[in-house]
Amino acid sequence: MSAVSNFLERVPQPVFLGLAAVGALFLGSKLYSYLQLVLSAFVLSGTSLSKYGKPGSWVVITGASDGLGKEFAFQLAAKRFNLVLVSRTHSKLVSLAAEIEEKNAGKGVQVKTLAMDFNENNDADYERLRELVRGLDVAILLNNVGRSHDMPVPFLETPTEELEGIIKVNCIGTLKTTQVIAPILQERKRGLILTMGSTAGWAPTPLLATYGGSKSFLLHWNSALAAELSDYNVDCYLVLSHLVTTAMSKIRRPSLNIPSAKNFVRVALGKIGLGSFVNASSTYVPWWPHAFMIWAVEQIPGVTSPIVIGINKRMHIDIRKRALRKRERDAKKA
Repeated sequence: MSAVSNFLERVPQPVFLGLAAVGALFLGSKLYSYLQLVLSAFVLSGTSLSKYGKPGSWVVITGASDGLGKEFAFQLAAKRFNLVLVSRTHSKLVSLAAEIEEKNAGKGVQVKTLAMDFNENNDADYERLRELVRGLDVAILLNNVGRSHDMPVPFLETPTEELEGIIKVNCIGTLKTTQVIAPILQERKRGLILTMGSTAGWAPTPLLATYGGSKSFLLHWNSALAAELSDYNVDCYLVLSHLVTTAMSKIRRPSLNIPSAKNFVRVALGKIGLGSFVNASSTYVPWWPHAFMIWAVEQIPGVTSPIVIGINKRMHIDIRKRALRKRERDAKKA
C-alpha cells in the first residue's frame, strides 16, 4: 500500500489530474448510458405514429401472414391505418384481411394483399407491388419478412438451398421492397421504415452463421439508409430483439425474457426511436429485458468478445442436439 502511495506522490500533478479527468469522463459516460437505458425502458415513450401519417394512411408489411408481421397488422389496423399485406400464401392473406376488416368494422380500415414468395426473387413480383401501392399515401414500411435455419447448423453443413434462401429473403427481399416503397416516403417528405433485426446479427452466433450474417448486414444497411433518408424527414430504425414466441423461434411459452408476439409488438410501436444507449445508430431494443442484456454485453465484455461468442456457440450446440433428438423421435413415430 505504501509503495502505491509513494508512486502516486511522484506522479506530476498535471498528469494525475489528467488521468483523473479521463477516468471521470469514462465513468460518467457509462452512467449516462445507463440512465438512457433506464429512461427508455421504463419512463419515456417513443415517437408517435402520428408523426408519419394520419389515420387512413397506409402501412406496407412484409411477411404479414404469421408471427410478428400478423400481430403488427392487427395492432396497426386498430390504430386505423390501412394495410398492404405481403406474404407467400394467398389463402392466409385472404383470411387475415377478412379478420382484420371484421375486427375493425366501422373504422373504415382498408386492406390490400399481395401473395409473393421472396425466396423466388422474381422481379415481376416487385413490379406488382409497385402497381399495388401506386397512388396510395404510404406512411410506414415494415420490413418483417425473414427466414432462418431449420435448426442451428454448422456453416459447412448448411444446405445450399437454405443458405441461398436466407440471403434472398432477408437481404435481397428487404432491399428490393425498400426500393419500391421508400421513394413514396421520400416524395411525401415524411415516413417511417422499421426493419426487424435479431441479436444473432448483433453478436456473432456460431451455428447460425448465415442467418446472423444476413441480419448483421441489415443492421449496417439500416444505419446507412437512415442517414441518407434523414434529409427527407424519413426515419429508419432497426428493431433489435432476442427471442420472441413465434414460429421462427419455435418457442411457444412466453416468459419475462421471451415475450409473446402481441406484447413485443405493442412495446415496439410504443418505443420507436428510443435506442440512444445502443452502440449501433438508428437501432432500438423495445423489450426491456433484451435491452438490459444488450447494454450489459456492449458495456462489459463487448459484442465480439470470445466470451460472448463462446456462450452463443455452446447455447446453439445444445439447441441443435435437442432438435436432432426430437427429429429422431418423430421419425420413429412415423
